[in-house]
Amino acid sequence: METNISVLDLFSGAGGLSQGMHEASTRFHVRRAVELDPDAATSFELNHGHGVAYRGSVENWLREEEVPDVDVVVGGPPCQGFSTLGKQDAGDVRNTLWREYAETIRKARPKYFVLENVAIFAKSQQFRDLTEATEAGGSLRDYMFNWGVLNAANYGAPQARRRAILIGRHRDMPDVGLPPATHTREKHQSVRSAFASIPLSVKPELDDRVIEVDGRVHRGSWTSRELHVGRDYADISMRRFREIPAGGNRFDLPDELLAPCWRKHKSGSADVMGRLRWDRPSVTIRTEFFKPEKGRYLHPVENRAITHYEAAVLQGFPADYRFVGSRTAIARQIGNAVPVHLGAAIGRQIERAL
Repeated sequence: METNISVLDLFSGAGGLSQGMHEASTRFHVRRAVELDPDAATSFELNHGHGVAYRGSVENWLREEEVPDVDVVVGGPPCQGFSTLGKQDAGDVRNTLWREYAETIRKARPKYFVLENVAIFAKSQQFRDLTEATEAGGSLRDYMFNWGVLNAANYGAPQARRRAILIGRHRDMPDVGLPPATHTREKHQSVRSAFASIPLSVKPELDDRVIEVDGRVHRGSWTSRELHVGRDYADISMRRFREIPAGGNRFDLPDELLAPCWRKHKSGSADVMGRLRWDRPSVTIRTEFFKPEKGRYLHPVENRAITHYEAAVLQGFPADYRFVGSRTAIARQIGNAVPVHLGAAIGRQIERAL
């Protein structure tokens, strides 16, 4: 009988990385997850086991609980301070969360660890500090790691999303390397294939539900399939949507439909108010995918933004995956998740070694 592989998931969100590893092998068993957002932590528990999630910061968790010995530690410390989106701030407090991740590794003594982050992380001071920690005399001197910037589309995700992935190992364990790509560009999964079984029509609104977990009341829960819900758009928005052709964007709008800021800026991102293309993977699904002005998030043919269900499908979540929270909170859970397909590729790589 095969033994379980125990997992500790830090900054777990709703559980995209853990879900991917579970889909790679049912041997992976989450022993503990740590997530600051209470809605995301509850979503995690609904899918990975009641009582498994600690609702709070990793810093508080390290003070309050004994870190369990596990086989694998995974997580993606949020590092928006040096994200390529918006103003970068190397002093952002979120950029130091990798230290708590490293402290957890030191205490949990895993055989392997996985760290996921924005692609630019590999050029940060935090990455250099982590590298130094694995050198002689460092706090993680018993570990070493491989890293690379991986595109989720190369692992079967119907989404182009580039992320820095580090797979570390205890120096006594065999090197697993990074997962080899399974899909060449010619075989990338398309939006059309991902949406094949999804109706074009949407529900007008989300029904009201509440769930109480550990004394806290949350909105929900809903399966991702139940989140195929539209929005009420202003007349100007609908007129804009109707003018944008297949594969088009704001540059296709007549002057009278342009926002004042667009009239002043004739260059810039071609993804703003853009339609997803049927025969390609989607662009990166971010936390505001429900706002067409934030990127190429219009449905390929319908005059609306993609729904939460469609975004969850592009992220690889199963149709029966459960979420709680407001629609904005659930969008944040979906957009912040590690694509399930990428998590599965990482899981297969580690499971083979164990």
